[in-house]
Amino acid sequence: MRLLAVVLTLVAGPAIAQDWRSHSGDEAFDAETLQARLSGQTLTFYDEGQSVYDSNGEYQYIYGGGGTWFGHWEVADNSRVCVTFVTGVERCDRFVTNGDRLVLQTADGMRFPIRP
Repeated sequence: MRLLAVVLTLVAGPAIAQDWRSHSGDEAFDAETLQARLSGQTLTFYDEGQSVYDSNGEYQYIYGGGGTWFGHWEVADNSRVCVTFVTGVERCDRFVTNGDRLVLQTADGMRFPIRP
């Protein structure tokens, strides 16, 4: 069930302004720092899903159980990263650090910590 929630969240989230429901200790990135932090990186979630941020702007979300969504990513304001998938669907998520942990926040308030 958790995997289904992640899949629906990662694929169907709207790209509109949101109240990100920040937690105490959340620290946002400026655009330049977030670009450098993600470019060329693969982030692994605790359900084994992976977000791949290629330095050329290409993006892949690889599901822990198999399957891949392809698109293009770019950094936006307010510590956000927006992905336009090859299907034309666009979504924006926000990255913050909390302590030593990188966390992805979705527009509907869900939080997904990234594995170290």
